[in-house]
Order: sequence, then structure tokens, then C-alpha cells
Amino acid sequence: MSHARSTADRAAARAVVGHHGQLAAALDRYVQDLLTAAVQGDTGRADQVRDDLTGWLRDELLPHAHAEETALYPVAAARPEATLLIRGMQAEHQAITDLVVALEAAEEPVRAAATAQALAGVLAAHLIKENELVVPLLVDAADVSLAALLDGMHDLLGSAESSAGGCGGTCGCGGDRGAADAPAPTLTIDPRLDVRTLPHDRRHATVLAALDALPDGGALVLVAPHAPRPLLAEIESRYRGGMATEWLQDGPETWQIRLSRQPAAV
Repeated sequence: MSHARSTADRAAARAVVGHHGQLAAALDRYVQDLLTAAVQGDTGRADQVRDDLTGWLRDELLPHAHAEETALYPVAAARPEATLLIRGMQAEHQAITDLVVALEAAEEPVRAAATAQALAGVLAAHLIKENELVVPLLVDAADVSLAALLDGMHDLLGSAESSAGGCGGTCGCGGDRGAADAPAPTLTIDPRLDVRTLPHDRRHATVLAALDALPDGGALVLVAPHAPRPLLAEIESRYRGGMATEWLQDGPETWQIRLSRQPAAV
């Protein structure tokens, strides 16, 4: 390994660990605010914090997890000593996604606070493993460039992280690559849900509400300015195979995905 690459990889490792610290600190602040509102019986404040938190989770944490699974985990899992570890890390990502869905569905402040606290606990344990096991493994691997892998994560997130480890992205679904007025041809007779003009923090909730309203066999076409992979992961977690997806248009300016509710098994 060259000295230049070694230096770049160590800097990349510091950036990853630093960004993990930022994520954990941000989540802890939300959790403490939610706990305070629940203890005080301030339902309005609790609802606002819960909504802000779920928006942050969709916009920041879940896209980060998706980028790790795409850019870092396959490389680490290819090493025999890390295969089982990465399987466990992927299972924790699924647990985090499930807790996000549960938090969104929690109506009572106490239940929302408990779910948020559980989520913070899972994330804290998960980040320790990433910082102390996965990142050192990749830094020490002679045939791996962590700096190059981190660049791949930046591409997936749609924006570059600074050398201090902060991500400048504002949308959590993969990055706004297309314009709101980019052409979106009509590809099916199903109703269309174009989220490109909606505020970032309302897109997921709007899509999920529309899907909840679909009857068995019903479908809609999601029109988005980027590939909404974290949202699709959330849909899969929420509906457990009950919502089929079909990619109709895969960029480069507009993405269209047909989502159809599968008939309930009898």
C-alpha cells in the first residue's frame, strides 16, 4: 500500500467515524426532546418532535445506511473473517428501518419516546461495530481503498461529504438529481403521484398515506427526481411483500416506479 493511499484511507476512516458521531448526537438530541415532551405531557410538542425526527431519519440516517450497504458492506463481506459480521450489520439496518416505521405509527407520546429510545440504542451498538470492526478491517486491507469506497458513498447519497465527515445532502432519498419540471411521460393508466414539487420532509409521508389508501389490486405510479431506494426499503418493511414495485423510468432526470398492492392471502 502506498503512503499516499494509506494517508487517504486513514483520513477517510476519521471522516466516517466523525460522521457517525454526528448522526448519533443528532439522534440523541431528538430523543431527549421527545422524552421531555412525553414526561411533561405536552402532546403537541411531542407530535412535532416525532415528525421532525422521522423526517431526519428518512432524510439522513436511512440514506446513509443504504449507501453503506451498497458501497462498503459488499467489500467487507467478501472477506471471510467479516461475512457473518456484515450479515449482522445488515440485520441491524433492517431493525433500524422497522423502528422508523414503528415510530411513525406511534400515536401516544410515551410509545413514540420509547420507540425512539430503542432506535438510539440499536444505532449506538451498530456504530460501535462499524467504527471498531468494519472501518479498521477496510483500512488494513491491502487490496481495498476506503477513500475510494467513501467516494462511492458520496455518489450514492447525491452530494459530497466534507473532509470533516458531514454530509451536505438535504434530501434523504438518494439526492436530487432531476429537476421538478423534467419530462415524465405517462407510461401506464394508473394514477400518478408526482412528489417532485413537494417539500422534502413531506414526501415519504405523502407516499405512504397514498399507499395505505390503495385497495387490493390497486396501483399508483410514483414520480420522483431521483431513485427513491430508501423509501422503497421503508415500503418493503411496512408492507412485508404486500406492495409490488415495477421500475418504469430509471432516470436520468426522472424516476417512475409503479407500486401495486397485492391481494391479501386467504
